Amino acid sequence: MTYYTGNNTGDVPGNLPAPYYWWEAGAMFGALIDYYYYTNDSTYNSVVTEGMLWQVGPDNDYMTPNQTKTEGNDDQGFWGMAAMAAAEQKFPDPPNGKPQWLALAQAVFNDQASRWDTQYCNGGLRWQIFTFNTGYDYKNSISNGCFFNLGARLAMYTGNDSYAQWAEKAYDWIASTNLMDSTYHFYDGAHTTLNCSDINRVQWTYNAGVFLLGAANMYNYTNGSTIWKERVLGILNASEVFFTTNPPNVMYEVACEGPSTCDTDNYSFKAYLARWMVASTKYAPFIYETVMTKIAASAQAAAAQCSGGSNGQMCGMKWTNGAQWDGTQGVGQQMGALEVIQANLINNVAVPVTNKTGGTSKGDPGAGSGGANTNPTLSQSTIGTSDRAGAGILTTLVLISVIGGAWWMIA
Repeated sequence: MTYYTGNNTGDVPGNLPAPYYWWEAGAMFGALIDYYYYTNDSTYNSVVTEGMLWQVGPDNDYMTPNQTKTEGNDDQGFWGMAAMAAAEQKFPDPPNGKPQWLALAQAVFNDQASRWDTQYCNGGLRWQIFTFNTGYDYKNSISNGCFFNLGARLAMYTGNDSYAQWAEKAYDWIASTNLMDSTYHFYDGAHTTLNCSDINRVQWTYNAGVFLLGAANMYNYTNGSTIWKERVLGILNASEVFFTTNPPNVMYEVACEGPSTCDTDNYSFKAYLARWMVASTKYAPFIYETVMTKIAASAQAAAAQCSGGSNGQMCGMKWTNGAQWDGTQGVGQQMGALEVIQANLINNVAVPVTNKTGGTSKGDPGAGSGGANTNPTLSQSTIGTSDRAGAGILTTLVLISVIGGAWWMIA
């Protein structure tokens, strides 16, 4: 629990200290939900549940009032996707009377559907929610990718086609604005002031990952449609840009890793590509061999990089460096190593559940401040709200335990 301060006297459950923003908390709780899924080790479950429920906000939709200075749609989306994973992976349900995982994911989705903005760029979600936050005039791939991802997964879990219709709409919008090009490369975003014509062509790992898992869910939901198979393969093939040839198949944050310009947020992005690549194999098994070739090589490299810090076990970001620690350490680096290493256990776990295949999480189709309608296809107004803060818990203890249990990958 090296970085987590939420259980300290006077601190808030779910919070990380500066410099970590609130969104990364949801991402890290997602990593620990994955950890339970892969290992069945419940050591950290109570901490995860406490943090996930403490941050839900007054409308049970991860719109917490103390985060309004910086919370964007992507930030809220990461918490929603963590809740979605908890429902899919049968993470223990919260106590009766508390918000339930599926309902939380639905609440986030409903909020975001209500913010779909057709005034500029013919649709899409803005990066920020509140007008007073920097970035309100920007529509980015990750915010719309989180929305697409949640819609596809909710369609798969609930069988409600309205979620799938929204997922199609979000995907089509990304393609029509050229934030995804004809070869399935995703770019960062564009400004509403220029009608999304000024595309920032920076590529990040997590954009490829969030769309890959959404597309894999849509492939499965549509009973193996040709178009979604083509899209899954296209996104996967385009992700080659994030894997080096020397050493082969090692994940690499191409936008910042080479020149060492990655920031605190960027350090964590590879964790999500690893997470979502392997999760996609459960819905689109035809990509399994390709994915696992890259995950195995990246895991071995990541484990070797966990050789720094005063204890000789802290993980750096540059997995291509092998055992020569790159001198960086933090939550993002630890989470990246944890996710890519535990991802090698994907073949040992069950397919994520739905409400027809053993799912127990209770839903609420009308959840959230933007979800007055029970049918999400009807939610199409424009709203605002925003903030970031610190929360999350990637524990060095968890990482060390997983690496210790996976010694064979670097032996």
